[in-house]
Amino acid sequence: MIRTVPLLVAALISTIAWAGEENQVTSNGYTLHYNALITNFLTPEVAKQYGLTRSRHRGMVNISVIREVPDTTGEAVPAKVKVEAADLMQKPKDIELREIREGDAIYYIGEFPVIHREIVNFMVQATPEGESSAIRARFSHEFFVD
Repeated sequence: MIRTVPLLVAALISTIAWAGEENQVTSNGYTLHYNALITNFLTPEVAKQYGLTRSRHRGMVNISVIREVPDTTGEAVPAKVKVEAADLMQKPKDIELREIREGDAIYYIGEFPVIHREIVNFMVQATPEGESSAIRARFSHEFFVD
């Protein structure tokens, strides 16, 4: 069996690399990775495969939790993930996350509407399966849709 990088992971990694950002928090042997982008950046094939609406007016958040394993890049683990988001006027964004499993990868994605130059503040809380304490991250992202 040939191992390949999952399509959505590959699309998101290239977006992160392009932005020059490393969006992660490490705590208690786990690393929480997070990213937000406009779904229009996804290829039509990736959007179709994952049931995502490809649009310049749709934002997407992607979360994954990796357990540190010595001498490896780590192991993806399932987690209870919650994302709260709001614009600068504190108007909440309703983001329903869904779990995606593709090969050894596990990630949580959710979509939401955005407008041009909108800044969205995110608060992520992820509790790895079998753990009692959550990993928390806060980040903001400005969406350019025009």
